[in-house]
Formats: sequence, C-alpha cells, structure tokens
Amino acid sequence: MPDGFDVSAVVDALADGWGIEVATDEYAAVGGGSYHWIVHALDGTRHFVTVDDLDQKPWLADMRDAVFAGLRRAFDTARALHDLGLTFVGAPIPAASGESVRRIGERHTIALFPFIEGHAGTFGRYDAETRAEVVDMLADLHRATPEVTSLAREVGLEVPGRRHIEAGLSELDETWSGGPFSEPARAVLAAHADDVADLLALADRLADDVARRGSGWVVTHGEPHAANVMWTGERHVLIDWDTVGLAPPERDLWMVMDGAGEEARAYASKTGHSVDRVALDFYRLAWDLDDLAAYLSELRSPHVHNVDTENAYLVVTRCVASRDRWTALLS
Repeated sequence: MPDGFDVSAVVDALADGWGIEVATDEYAAVGGGSYHWIVHALDGTRHFVTVDDLDQKPWLADMRDAVFAGLRRAFDTARALHDLGLTFVGAPIPAASGESVRRIGERHTIALFPFIEGHAGTFGRYDAETRAEVVDMLADLHRATPEVTSLAREVGLEVPGRRHIEAGLSELDETWSGGPFSEPARAVLAAHADDVADLLALADRLADDVARRGSGWVVTHGEPHAANVMWTGERHVLIDWDTVGLAPPERDLWMVMDGAGEEARAYASKTGHSVDRVALDFYRLAWDLDDLAAYLSELRSPHVHNVDTENAYLVVTRCVASRDRWTALLS
C-alpha cells in the first residue's frame, strides 16, 4: 500500500470522477510501480483501479506536475489507440469530464480500467504462440503511429534515470543514510563501480550507432513483456501503458525477439522495417541500467525494510554484476 495514502480517497474519486458507487473494494498487490484495487460497484460491474505515486515515475519527469502531465499524455495515447480499433490496447476508461487520469491530492493519481477476465503471463517467459501474436500486435501498434504522433511523447535514446547512477558513483565515499539498505547498496555499487561506468559508456556508444542509422520512430508500448500481456481465453490484451512513447521500434521488439528469427521476418513483412540488432542491444542494456537507476534512487532515499526494498536491493546486486553478459561488445 502507498505510504500515507487514505484509501477512502479511491472511493470518493470514483464517485466524483466516474459516477461509480462502490459496494466493495479489494487491494490487489500485483505488478510494480503502481497500486491497484479491484472495485465492485453497486450496479454489479467490476473495475480495475490504478493509483500512481507521482514521486515514483522518474522516466516521465522530475516534478509532480510534469509527471502528471506525462502520465495523462501516455493514457490519452492509449485511449486514442484503442479508439482507432486496436482492441488489444488495455486503455483507461475516461472520466465524465473526458480525463484519462485524475489527481488525488498533490502526490497521487487515479485511473479506471475495465476489469479483464483472464490471466497475465510471467515476466521473461513467452511461449512461441504468444510471442508470435505479440509481434503481430506490435506491428499493428507501430503502424498506427501517424494517428497519435501529436499525442505521444518522444522517448530519447538515453538511459532513463541515468543521473541516479551517476550520483551514486560520485558519492561512494560518503555515507548513504536513507534506510537499512542504503549502505549495502553503496558497498555493492562500489565493488562494481568500474563495470557500471563501462556499461554506461557502452550504452552511449550503442545509442550513437542507433541515432546514426536514423531508422523511423514509431509509437511504442515500452514494456511489452509477458507479464504485461493478459490472455482472456479468446485474445491477448496488452496492459500497462504508462511507458508509451515515440521511439525506434526495437524499444518494444527486444523483449520478444533476437532479430534473426521467424518473428523478425514476420515483423519486417508486415511493416517494411528490418529489425536492427544494434538497437536491440541498446534497449536490452538500457533496461538493466534503468532498473539500476530506479532502485538505487529508492535505496538512497528514506525507506524502511520491507518486501519491496528487499527486492530493490536484489535488483541492484544483479544489475551491477551484469558486465559478463556484455563482454563481446565491451571488448
């Protein structure tokens, strides 16, 4: 549950924004980065509610108002894509005023989604049939770019949150006092400081290569991993659209293909774009570095010992020790 958040605000916001009278609400501790409730309305319908903490969306912006604007832009893009006929887009339900997401106080937002009967996949595990269908969905998504260019934000070729890694590297000789995992995080980063610096330099080199190739940018989901794909028994639905943005198509494709298989050929046949393996490498590396940045920031900030911070520390230890996976490109 989000710290210092009054749960009654969810019920009030649903009534005020969407005219929903809540019969029961159940907190759903699923996913990461957002907070969720399953809501049963008095009229018998079910809904999925997402609450976001504006202090925990560093890829959108730094200040709360700017983060809110970025989140609304992302959800507006998802809604527009769904309305274009891309029914696999798990888009929010607009409030009565037309907003895709509303503010709850200074720090939090709320968005309403249809309740999807089905199950999500497991991160990192795609079976062949699902992988092929997701590649097909991504091709349709990327081809819809002209219709949402004015809505979607542009995602640059940089590591989101890189400043948090660089801040950590520059303060290794100082005590980190945010909480119980601050000093262990400092120690593990210090042990791999040269490796992390080399990986940042590699990311810069790969990004320069991608920029020089100048492939067209498209509207991308940003995180089409298996845990963001729900199977309803009849079709797949792609959920979690707060990362949507304009970027090279490989921002999506690295999660579902290696660039040399049947999926790459099918994607090229449908879109005319030959998958760029350098771009796949860049986004694969940027993902790990982004994780490192996000969790370093969390562990350097005030925190307590709980399941979330335990996981954050484990991710930091994994990310700083990932140099061996990039030996061929570092040499």
